[in-house]
Amino acid sequence: MLNLAENPFREGLTVERAAEPCAVVIFGATGDLTRRKLIPALFSLYLQGLSPAKFAIIGFARRPWSDDYFREHMRSAVLEHSSASASNLGAWETFARSLSYVQSSFGDADGYLRLKERIAEFSAANGVPRNAVFYLATPPSEYAAVIGNLGASGLADEDGGWRRIIIEKPVGTDRASARELNSHVRGVFPESRVYRIDHFLGKETVQNILVFRFANSIFEPLWNTKYVDHVQITVAESVGVEGRGAFFDRAGIVRDLMQNHQLQLLTLTAMEPPSSVDADAVRAEKVKVLQAVRPLSGEDLVKSVVRGQYAAGSSQGAHVPGYLDEPDVAPDSGTETFAAARLMVDNWRWAGVPFYLRVGKRLPKKVTEICLQFKAVPGILFGAGHRREMTPNLLVMRIQPDEGISLRFTCKEPGPSMSLQQVRMEFHYGASFGAPSPEAYERLLLDAAIGEQSLFAREDEVDAAWRIVDPMLAHWAEHGREGLSSYRAGAWGPAESLDLLRRDGRRWRRV
Repeated sequence: MLNLAENPFREGLTVERAAEPCAVVIFGATGDLTRRKLIPALFSLYLQGLSPAKFAIIGFARRPWSDDYFREHMRSAVLEHSSASASNLGAWETFARSLSYVQSSFGDADGYLRLKERIAEFSAANGVPRNAVFYLATPPSEYAAVIGNLGASGLADEDGGWRRIIIEKPVGTDRASARELNSHVRGVFPESRVYRIDHFLGKETVQNILVFRFANSIFEPLWNTKYVDHVQITVAESVGVEGRGAFFDRAGIVRDLMQNHQLQLLTLTAMEPPSSVDADAVRAEKVKVLQAVRPLSGEDLVKSVVRGQYAAGSSQGAHVPGYLDEPDVAPDSGTETFAAARLMVDNWRWAGVPFYLRVGKRLPKKVTEICLQFKAVPGILFGAGHRREMTPNLLVMRIQPDEGISLRFTCKEPGPSMSLQQVRMEFHYGASFGAPSPEAYERLLLDAAIGEQSLFAREDEVDAAWRIVDPMLAHWAEHGREGLSSYRAGAWGPAESLDLLRRDGRRWRRV
């Protein structure tokens, strides 16, 4: 087996967090995730000198590919999906020597023995420990087979090197299945070696929520029920199911985005300051937030949650079909493509402050943001004539696109009269730092290689998140299409989502 002995891009570079030599094993290496995200991210880390000095990348999948075919297929993937590829084809030739391929079904025990030999070959050829990161880029239905065979083959044993496993979302389809999967994982890998990945947490703007809150004393004193009226968290996509009709029709938007991405944003917004930035300290505070979310049931659930499904309409200037006309979607499907919820975090900091979540497909634009609306000031000083001009202050953290932070406040217009005007202070990451944010998978793959778990979900965190959404999913499963609202593609969801806030005397922010 050929393998990369040295990474020349590390020469003269001081790497703050160096990854030890290791093999990265990608189960499901012929799939779309490997092609679009994983190999481009690993190649980018290599170019930056952040990959280990010695490493191997081993693909494991069913298709009868050779090492050379796997390398060529990944080369075309990098050309298509990596912005750094065009001027670095020479570097690719060296990087590609680290790539090899093991053809096997995920349930074939012999394939795991061949994989074990491949890792041992890399270790012996380079004089390094048999460290390995196992990445599950397979369909979730294959997780149990892969994990079981890693245990049965001895590949999970830390004999001559450490072993870590990365598990892609979704972790389960409900609380019960998540608990079953986590129990299965726990039987093979201890929690300290499990990395449940949510690529949202790898985004620079998401990581900066904690820095913005806890490294700036002017904001944290206002971050509570005394000053905050409510919080809105929006995760909007302009696209439809994009050829994933079969998967999405089984999952729905709550499983696909709310249970993981959106609730992660809620925890980072609402958590208490951790005792340190160590993984367990940060994740413990996030779990406390999820556990403090008031359970929804009965009439309260009906009033606090809205679900919708897009009909035909216009998106990005083009006519698009409704969800029921998408390929591989059941013609009578009750799967939600939009959801909005009013959640209450019952703790001292947030008592009485509603968190409004909305998430959907075929909305007017792609945007993810967190908006804190502060309480309005009394209109006594400026009189009744200025009440319309004195709108509440807004603090908006834009996760994507155009990543940045915006603060809206009131000023006096120039002139002799006391005329008030809303103005904004804007911060944009790209303009301020002069470089685009790195891809989320780059950060997460590097963290897994160095053993940093802060940006990965812990088992109790996954369980607490499912506790919040499980009642919604169970209620909808029981009632079918009853209560499922329709909205035109290109609109901001069904009218019922507007009523969710209107009943509280509030409205969705225009994003």
